[in-house]
Amino acid sequence: MARREKIIELLLERDYSVSELARILGLRGKGSKKAIIEDLKVIAKIAKREGMILLIKPAQCRKCGFTFKPEINIPSRCPRCKSEWIEEPRFKLERR
Repeated sequence: MARREKIIELLLERDYSVSELARILGLRGKGSKKAIIEDLKVIAKIAKREGMILLIKPAQCRKCGFTFKPEINIPSRCPRCKSEWIEEPRFKLERR
């Protein structure tokens, strides 16, 4: 099974962060999160075409509570307090 197919299967079950997906799929190293983010961007397009929707729980600063825009990205720093203690966004697929 291709990596994107596996991600789709997982996201239909429950929500996951990028780090959790990378760990489950056995991806390690510097580019592993970047690869998952690129896969999620493609999956969002596939989902739309297949009558599904990619739900995004936005990233949030663990220090001040700032909530980021819901997007397929992992912010590195909070714009409000400059903390790098960021809760990653979570993703889930739902059928319409």
